[in-house]
Amino acid sequence: MAWIVIGVCLTLLLGIGRATSTSIPDIAVATSVRALKPEGRLSAVSPVRGYTPAPLISTSQSISATQAEAIATPENWVQQGRDAYQSERFAEAITLWEQAAIAYQQQGNDVQQALVSSYLALAHQQLGAWSEARTAIATSMALLQHQQVSSNPHVPVQHRLILAQAWNTQGSLQFAEGQAEAALASWQQAATLYAAAGDSQRYIGSLINQAQAQQSLGLYLQARRTLTEVERSLQQQPDSELKAIGLQTLANALQTVGDLDQSRQLLQQSLTIAEHLDLPSVTSATLLSLGNTAQAQQDLATALTFYQRVADPSTPALTRLQAQLNQLHLLIKTEQWPQVQALLPVIETQLDTLSPNRDTIYARINAAQQIVAIARRTPSEAATLYFKAAKILAIAIQQAKQLDDQRAEAYALGQLGQVYETTHQWKDAQTLTEQALLIAQSVNAADVAYQWQWQLGRLLKAQQQPSEALAAYRAAFDTLQSLRRDLIATSSDLQFSFRESVEPVYREFVDLLLQRSLTSPTHSQQEPNQANLQEARQVIESLQLAELDNFFRTACLDSQRVAIDQINQTGTAVIYPIILSDRLEVLLSLPQQPIRQYTALVSDVEIEQTVAQLQQQLARPLTSQQGKRLGQRLYDWLVRPFAADLANSGSKTLVFVLDGALRNVPMATLYDGDRYLIEQYSLALAPGLQLLSPQPLHQTRLEVLAAGLTEGRSGFSALVNVESELNEIQTKLPSRVLLNEAFTSSALQRQIDALPFPIVHLATHGQFSSKANETFVLAWDRPINVNELSSLLRNSDDMRPTPIELLVLSACETAAGDTRATLGLAGIAVQAGARSTLASLWALNDESAARLMSQFYQELADTSVSKAEALQHAQLSLLHDPNFRHPLYWAPYVLIGNWL
Repeated sequence: MAWIVIGVCLTLLLGIGRATSTSIPDIAVATSVRALKPEGRLSAVSPVRGYTPAPLISTSQSISATQAEAIATPENWVQQGRDAYQSERFAEAITLWEQAAIAYQQQGNDVQQALVSSYLALAHQQLGAWSEARTAIATSMALLQHQQVSSNPHVPVQHRLILAQAWNTQGSLQFAEGQAEAALASWQQAATLYAAAGDSQRYIGSLINQAQAQQSLGLYLQARRTLTEVERSLQQQPDSELKAIGLQTLANALQTVGDLDQSRQLLQQSLTIAEHLDLPSVTSATLLSLGNTAQAQQDLATALTFYQRVADPSTPALTRLQAQLNQLHLLIKTEQWPQVQALLPVIETQLDTLSPNRDTIYARINAAQQIVAIARRTPSEAATLYFKAAKILAIAIQQAKQLDDQRAEAYALGQLGQVYETTHQWKDAQTLTEQALLIAQSVNAADVAYQWQWQLGRLLKAQQQPSEALAAYRAAFDTLQSLRRDLIATSSDLQFSFRESVEPVYREFVDLLLQRSLTSPTHSQQEPNQANLQEARQVIESLQLAELDNFFRTACLDSQRVAIDQINQTGTAVIYPIILSDRLEVLLSLPQQPIRQYTALVSDVEIEQTVAQLQQQLARPLTSQQGKRLGQRLYDWLVRPFAADLANSGSKTLVFVLDGALRNVPMATLYDGDRYLIEQYSLALAPGLQLLSPQPLHQTRLEVLAAGLTEGRSGFSALVNVESELNEIQTKLPSRVLLNEAFTSSALQRQIDALPFPIVHLATHGQFSSKANETFVLAWDRPINVNELSSLLRNSDDMRPTPIELLVLSACETAAGDTRATLGLAGIAVQAGARSTLASLWALNDESAARLMSQFYQELADTSVSKAEALQHAQLSLLHDPNFRHPLYWAPYVLIGNWL
């Protein structure tokens, strides 16, 4: 029945023919409200706007809309356009501002024409009309240059503010198009002009924009300093509406870069000011942001409380609706069905009372997504709910068309296609998806387009069209690659949905490639398709980079790197496990040989369970037999199929490019029934298929910068064996030691800047987490998080002819209970800019760590030994010692990156 009813909606819609950025586009402070999307597909969301277009001219008196139409002056068209823009009726704003621009041109008023042109650039950008946006901002800058606004000291301050706005708008456009460096320069120009004019609010807005660009460029310390300056400026102001809104805007920016604790603190301060000054709209917007931040922190009960507080009748209707949508999402997530049934009709009623604009269209899409989520969990009501979702989306499509908002139209059409996909109406779903994709591509909305390319791939696969499906998946993959630097900026909610909205595209694409990699289902009869195997490997590499981008909230691997296959080291084999839902694919690469493929028919769930059980066994010092059995199971999946090939190739080193849950397992503990893998091979891990240009360690004079803590600091316990560990290093290699109070973040920075040590050894508490702000190493004065550490270690890049050869993180460990904590380990390895990183998956406060490190450095002093072999020998020295033979003592150490 659901199919038939939904089909009626489709009949009405088939005749319907036919980027945002998180930067702060302008200068007038305004609250920013938004609804978090439900989990599942990545929702199109309106940009975070702390500042919206505001004219820098004003009429002598307030006039009504009717009076404005009657007067019909360019000033009134500007004001009407501003009102339309703030209501997200962008096409209407463009029409009004174009009229104003023509009028100012006829008057010869270059400055006001330049102002309106900068507004036009923003509105065109919102609709995805990038060419028109570029033309408009170029016109604005040319007009201001003609008037010598920047160079003439006698130009009025108001004109300089218009120039500042033009720079700000140009930066917004550049950032939206992925030109972060150019955007940063533009926003710096705007900030200089605002500061000179004494306009603190607009100056703060441009600083927040700069911080976003700095974060996107990987300039983490600069971004942190910029945001600190913003906070300092805000805190110096007296309590006011502008201060409350400024704090909220800063908090939203901090949430985007992952600093959730600080974001929440500033939002609480903003809320206190707003409540004290009786500012209902600011109060409700801040409560909504607090709910979003609490949800990002997985504090779901508190998030619900914040959302419920927004339901006050004094709250603006759209803000109240967005809070209720977020509340509904959490109620569904926590399966509170009576509350879901009570809230849904309230939301439906409110949807019909709001005037059309982009936010209300996205609110309809959000509501439809959640109704579909309810339908999937309540089969008895599915038909009614699917029809309801389709009806809501049909109205959203019509409203988007009326507003000429093609981006919103593309999103609503694609979501309707998803409803049809859910009900297995493949052809109708395909028609809608193709229509949505065409529109998204026409407005260069790549962040929307990839979703419909992915959806089209799923639909074609369901219709048994593998070649066409593969082409659609390849298109989605290519689009994601083009979005790489922009993906986080496009949606600050992305970190909450990466595993649902991005990762499946890669894995489903690889699934298809590897299904097609064999021309026969029997491996022994046909050789794998090498082109498909290489492409599958490339896609998994891209997934791993995307995971790290998501971890850091920026593209993090842009330096020159070398593919592992290009190293061609005799005696080295590279193993790539790829976890799919129904099987484990393992690829083996040997120098100068075709890639080999092996399929283990084991589900991702079984792999995760085996890994979790092995982790538990490794943490128990008095048991080992069960751990060996689990290690043997992993050996059977990952190594045994290639055992003969490895033996025949003469391989001495195995490099694993691990995937998913397998990253949590030290490969040294794999067991063949007789020996551990570390007893047969030296081992290394690669966070991706590419490395910093590798070279043997002993091509340079080895000197060590060693720093450590023996005393308890910041709530962490003392590490009593660290001093002996550092002393042992000094006996093996020339060293500079920073111990306890000498080991501060600034002292470490000074030493690295003063002399480019090839080896940096940090013997201190630390934690690897799936969240960048919870991944850190502990110095005497404070924890240094991963972004700060990477900036600190890289700061001397200009003076350093080569990267750090080896970064050693002794006593650090993965965060307890965090199944993806090794992302933090990979993140440190990548961001530190070191060729190799040696770290431990767990920490032991006993002599084993000191003994292993002493042996490791003794081995490094031997110029014939590689880093991987040095670690192997050190681990075996413990394995062969009766007091330390349990894997608990020697297994946690892993070498990441260059193994030479």
